[in-house]
Amino acid sequence: MSDQTTQRLSKTKTPEEETNESVGQQCPECESEDISVTDVGETVCESCGLVLGEDLVDRGPEWRAFNPQDKQEKSRVGAPTTNTMHDKGLSTNIDWRNRDAYGNALSSRQRQRMDRLRKWNERFRTRDSRERNLKQALGEIDRMSSALGLPKNVRETASVIYRRALEEDLLPGRSIEGVSTACVYAAARQAGMPRSLDEITEVSRVEKSEIARTYRYVARELKLEVKPADPESYVPRFASGLGLSEEAEQRARSLLQNAKSKGVHSGKSPVGLAAAAVYAAALLTNEKTTQSAVSEVADISEVTIRNRYHELLEAEEGIGVA
Repeated sequence: MSDQTTQRLSKTKTPEEETNESVGQQCPECESEDISVTDVGETVCESCGLVLGEDLVDRGPEWRAFNPQDKQEKSRVGAPTTNTMHDKGLSTNIDWRNRDAYGNALSSRQRQRMDRLRKWNERFRTRDSRERNLKQALGEIDRMSSALGLPKNVRETASVIYRRALEEDLLPGRSIEGVSTACVYAAARQAGMPRSLDEITEVSRVEKSEIARTYRYVARELKLEVKPADPESYVPRFASGLGLSEEAEQRARSLLQNAKSKGVHSGKSPVGLAAAAVYAAALLTNEKTTQSAVSEVADISEVTIRNRYHELLEAEEGIGVA
């Protein structure tokens, strides 16, 4: 590199240096040093308002963001990392469609070449048994969360719990499906959107007893802070599934709050209490529903609904049992 080129590069200033230099100058009108650079690229004296310079080069993005989510969506530097993928989304995928950048179909020779590339790319993405285990488990977590209608934050939490279980060597002697199902169950309860064991069992590939046993083991070993399920957290989902009004939903919450204040909820299934409260609230607000409809939405027997329904109404002051 020549001496002239070195001198020219040494004189090049960064945007921060240009801004600091403009701010540090003195106003020729009032001799004030209170100089600032505005959002529109003007260097202005704060004392007298004299514009010292304009049309500064803005090296930032051409878009504006007003919150972190908006900034993340508008950023064009690639997708953010996620715990729901075994490689955290940092690796690349080869598209399954055999077409080039212009949408034209590939020749037979090119298709064979792309098939080999996909095969080796998949092999490189899972280099050892741990990554293969993680890939299978995170796929199960995503499948079950989607079937249960759980949001992205619950999937992220379940993935983190599974990663911790894998690092703590809790998997030997237990199935990948069982541990991943227990992680989904724990993550949903931590997020305040619990699902019953029966609902979890419907979308899982393992038995209910194994899910409960694995969940207790994982929660104990990882010291997960999971609060007991609140019956009120089930009410919005049940009321929405039955098409009940906001008034009926609030009435169900009131019944459950009264039951908790009198200790009626102790030792009872939160799902059964929530289903009974929704059924009772629908009757009290003159909205048509049946025990069989509530049973289908809540996935609980009609006998349980009838028993809890009578207990809730007995606990409610001034209301007789129908």
